[in-house]
Amino acid sequence: MNLVDKSTKLICFHCGQDCPDESIHLEDKYFCCNGCKTVYEILNQNQLCNYYNFENNPGISPSAISDKKYDYLDEKDVIEKLVDFKDDKITSLTFYIPQIHCSSCIWLLENLYKLNSAVLQSKVNFVRKELSVRFLHEKLSLKELVKLLASIGYEPQISLDSIEQKKEKHSNRHLYYKIGIVGFCFGNIMLFSFPEYFSIDITETFLKKFFSYLNLILALPVFFYSASDYFISAFKGLRKKVVNIDVPISLGILVLFIRSTYEILFNVGPGYFDSMTGLVFFLLIGKILQEKTYDALNFERDYKAYFPLSVTIKQNENEKSIPVSKLMIGNRILIRKNEIIPADSILINGEGIIDYSFVTGESHPVSKVSGEMIFAGGRQLGGAIELEVIKEVSQSYLTRLWNNDTFNKIGESYFTRFSNTVSKYFTIIVLLIAFGAGAYWLTVDLKTAIHVFTSVLIVACPCALALSTPFTLGNAMRILGRNKFYLKNSSVIEEMAKANEIVFDKTGTITESGKADIIFQGKVLTPLEQKLVKSLVRNSTHPLSKKIYDSIDGDEIFPVTKFQEKTGAGISGMIYGNFVKLGSSSFVSLENSDEETLQTRIYLSINEQVVGKFIISNSYREGIDEVIKNLSEHYSLSLLSGDNEGEKYTLENIFGKKSELNFRQSPEDKLIYIKEKQSKGKKVLMLGDGLNDAGALSKSDVGIAVTDDISNFSPACDAILHGSELKKLPNFLTYAKDSVNIIYASFVISFMYNLIGLSFAVEAKLSPILAAILMPVSSISVVLFATVMTNIFGKKRGLTSK
Repeated sequence: MNLVDKSTKLICFHCGQDCPDESIHLEDKYFCCNGCKTVYEILNQNQLCNYYNFENNPGISPSAISDKKYDYLDEKDVIEKLVDFKDDKITSLTFYIPQIHCSSCIWLLENLYKLNSAVLQSKVNFVRKELSVRFLHEKLSLKELVKLLASIGYEPQISLDSIEQKKEKHSNRHLYYKIGIVGFCFGNIMLFSFPEYFSIDITETFLKKFFSYLNLILALPVFFYSASDYFISAFKGLRKKVVNIDVPISLGILVLFIRSTYEILFNVGPGYFDSMTGLVFFLLIGKILQEKTYDALNFERDYKAYFPLSVTIKQNENEKSIPVSKLMIGNRILIRKNEIIPADSILINGEGIIDYSFVTGESHPVSKVSGEMIFAGGRQLGGAIELEVIKEVSQSYLTRLWNNDTFNKIGESYFTRFSNTVSKYFTIIVLLIAFGAGAYWLTVDLKTAIHVFTSVLIVACPCALALSTPFTLGNAMRILGRNKFYLKNSSVIEEMAKANEIVFDKTGTITESGKADIIFQGKVLTPLEQKLVKSLVRNSTHPLSKKIYDSIDGDEIFPVTKFQEKTGAGISGMIYGNFVKLGSSSFVSLENSDEETLQTRIYLSINEQVVGKFIISNSYREGIDEVIKNLSEHYSLSLLSGDNEGEKYTLENIFGKKSELNFRQSPEDKLIYIKEKQSKGKKVLMLGDGLNDAGALSKSDVGIAVTDDISNFSPACDAILHGSELKKLPNFLTYAKDSVNIIYASFVISFMYNLIGLSFAVEAKLSPILAAILMPVSSISVVLFATVMTNIFGKKRGLTSK
């Protein structure tokens, strides 16, 4: 029953606002308006009333919805601006909903499918107040979806002019108001308490009472307004049977207020209003300082500044690679087999075979013809296609695909579990210490007992413990990004620190295709045949294909149809009636070959006639010998290569006799190899080219895609490393271990602070005001320590942080 006091007022069961009268009700539940009653009925009919179990009156009173208010959402051009993805059945989009404020909101919004079966999935990003929805647009229109959200009090904020603009973080005005009020009251209470401070005897009883009552009056707005956030947070936590950090703080403020009020009303003493208001003042000042410090040290968590995807654009028949952040509407882009489409585009040339599994989670390739629209996040499965960009790039959207649960193999962080467990019991232990110390000092002196009790409650804080991990790993991830090593999320650093086995792919990983020597052996190719070969390899992202493409002069490219690429074998396609194949001897149907040589050989057949072979003498990346030598001292190393044993001797000199060298490895063989290592208890870190090794990278504990143009983006990998920085791999791995050690050190500092602070507080050597100053200082100091130390160790490992 939500009837608080029938003689005074009724509280709305849904939103908690005052009800004007008893006219709107349903059984014993009263509502402030028909909107709240309707929301309750909707939730009740769909068995979603657990919404009210998380928090009393958690709802938001919905505004009246006009039938014509959302008519503009039926317009095709508006829908195209808003949606992230749309095919013949499914639409995906993201709403900004500022009303999201608690766990009840998250629970309700993530259960939208119970309100309408056309909603396939809804997921809340609480920090950004965003709701991502996938729904069947044949059964539910965008307009109807928005009306559904509005009907339950969560009307999306839709701005067509600034859909991708970052929402400004507004400062908390109420917090500044509270600081202003408590600062004024604290200063005046101290002024009225001067006689007590200097032991001046006020013989006039009236003046003594007058100043005491003034202090009481000034303390009231501090207690009921400035300190209200602590009481509300503590109350909500206790109602959910959770003892959060605001419980002891609220208890300390409450004890000081009740004791001071008693002393003044019964003329027992001057009270402790100066301590109480000073406590609240410094707690709020500390909160502001924390926010400012975190904002100054924080970084963009959606990787917009560091996400490395690049794309090939066409300008005046020339092709060049640029970061997707510089891609503009109207640009012509070239997408090869297995590459991701970075922005909504129109297909201009080529045959599109688009796999949207990274968007929808289901692999159903869709054929596209010239003039059709292709959404960002799709992967081209056929040959090279040309597209024209029609919508600005959303790197946050592409990053969201990378962090999709489908590709997330790392569970909850060990440090996160540890800090959560400690925080769970921390407050209960502090409460026990506070009551124990207060009871002891109560036998000595009441005033001292109150100060000890309050100081213990205030000085102890687990916040520093909880902040150590995100700020350490977050800043480390930023520094690694500055060094062209891009991580999917901060948990990858923890996994890197645990790795004890490193597996390398050969081609494109430890070799540098751009510097490899290449010759063609066989019949002299005519200009036409050279164009046929160049047109075919243009469709592939394999490093050897790119090497052959660069070795053939000329800019004229022919369209390729029926393009196919068999991973680890070769590529083929039909070009103006000529069937061209490039690959291994078995792929081009050559029975007798001389593959057991010291070079990599790629055979060419035109119309089923083998005409020759490209001989490539691989050029290994600069410093690879030193990298392998350094790593072999701390890790078990192995090599997996799809090529023959042509360069086995060279590789043995690089890797040494202890390392395992495996040749003629298909993608399936590589995957099996990783599984075998893991079954023996190994923590495997693998480096591959990102596309051909996708299965093995996905299975490994840490999968790193090594690439030179960073266009081969694969959600299967955990990190992307620019080829030029492979020489820093030992530094990166050592730095990952440094980061983990910094977290441990931060934990020690946090524990030491709490132990020292509690010892002083228990011995009555710490006033509540000083405790209030020290509490935020501890969190700020740990955050500063984590940030500064990650920068220092980054420089020590030769990593740039700017």
